Amino acid sequence: MRIATFNVQNLRLRRPQGRARLDGARDGDLPRHVGPGAAALDYADRRLTARVIADADADIVCLQEVFDAATLDYFHDHLLRHAGACYPHRVCLPGNDGRGRDLAVMSRRPLDEVASHAALTPADLGLEPPAGLRADFPVFRRDCLLARVGALTLFLCHFKAPYPDPEAAWPVRRLEALAVRRLVERRFAAAPEGLWLILGDLNEPHAPQGERAIAPLVDGFAVDLLARLPAEKRWSFHDRDGGFYSRPDAMLASPALARRWSDARPRVLREGLSRAAMRHDGARLEDVGEERPHASDHAAMVLDLDGLA
Repeated sequence: MRIATFNVQNLRLRRPQGRARLDGARDGDLPRHVGPGAAALDYADRRLTARVIADADADIVCLQEVFDAATLDYFHDHLLRHAGACYPHRVCLPGNDGRGRDLAVMSRRPLDEVASHAALTPADLGLEPPAGLRADFPVFRRDCLLARVGALTLFLCHFKAPYPDPEAAWPVRRLEALAVRRLVERRFAAAPEGLWLILGDLNEPHAPQGERAIAPLVDGFAVDLLARLPAEKRWSFHDRDGGFYSRPDAMLASPALARRWSDARPRVLREGLSRAAMRHDGARLEDVGEERPHASDHAAMVLDLDGLA
């Protein structure tokens, strides 16, 4: 079984004058990403997004920043199929983002179980919220989407970004990490022995100060599979404005999964990143530009678990 995770950077279906069109891989809060010049590159972006997913050739694809189920279906039927990929089983459930940056799963195999945790509060999980956060407010800024396929359970996440105030975002992200750990522990009587994978965009900053917000997940609980790669090969995100590279994207395996697939290493697919990400010295898709068109500001990641039914 091959699993992929990919933050597709604001994939949204709109219908101006009744005509369907997809937003490109761009952020509306950046001046150069608004206006007709930026919109003219949207379709080229999304063709590249589809190409990256098709090239990943994964059995299960976990996506972040999909606006809704209609967006997911339109992207699949109008672009992804033409790129040579077909995923008959698709789910995108509403989360808490408020701007439509939801989580989605596409699968070649039927999904045995799907569950949103967007409505959970710290009180529901027996967690004490940090100062300034209410115990009866949702714990996840987007969601933690559970998907089970056969023996494997996936916990798909997209944590709070460290912007605009990293210090204020840290306790929010720490609470999300604690909540995911609590969900895993509630799901599995012996969490280390279950076959589970936490994956998605955990939004750890490129230069964390002090203890990492996601420490409850990685310090003696799950195994960081990207740590199996050389340090210089772990990056999955490039910020052109800040001039830095980072690895917000994660694949955290249960100890049992990590032992069973002791040689399994994620592959980071950077072929759709802009040419401004000069640290990538490998091949790029033909139409990728200096900044745009590009597939996303994130790379996709794939993991092979051979023999998993």
